[in-house]
Amino acid sequence: MKTYYAKKGEVQREWVLIDAADKVLGRVASTAAQILKGKHKPQYTPHIDTGDFVVVINASKIKVTGAKATDKVYYSHSGYPGGLKAEPFSRAMERHPERVIEHAVKGMLPKNTLGRAQGRKLKVYAGPDHPHQAQNPREIQLEG
Repeated sequence: MKTYYAKKGEVQREWVLIDAADKVLGRVASTAAQILKGKHKPQYTPHIDTGDFVVVINASKIKVTGAKATDKVYYSHSGYPGGLKAEPFSRAMERHPERVIEHAVKGMLPKNTLGRAQGRKLKVYAGPDHPHQAQNPREIQLEG
């Protein structure tokens, strides 16, 4: 038996649609990360981008469990002394709900060139409309 490794040019990419309305943030993010990495395919190869494109709609209707709605904070630093900025989850959802999902998924992808390539295949939209109808994405149902 020989181990199969996918080659760069032979990967067939699909488009997957995830409706995040009333779904838990972590469940949506982990499902999206798994699809972006290609772990749902039998051709999965760790060092090749075998994943599919993921379109997430209704990002503004995402839910979090426990006290995360009030306690979760997103931090960023400018690199200068005193340059730490903190934004609570509730404010982040008001200003840019797409980035909340992007941030969660990005944390589940590899921190290298491959992970950045996989992250570029994620498309997140706050409302139910998206410009990827021509790709005919197949919708998947999430638990919970």
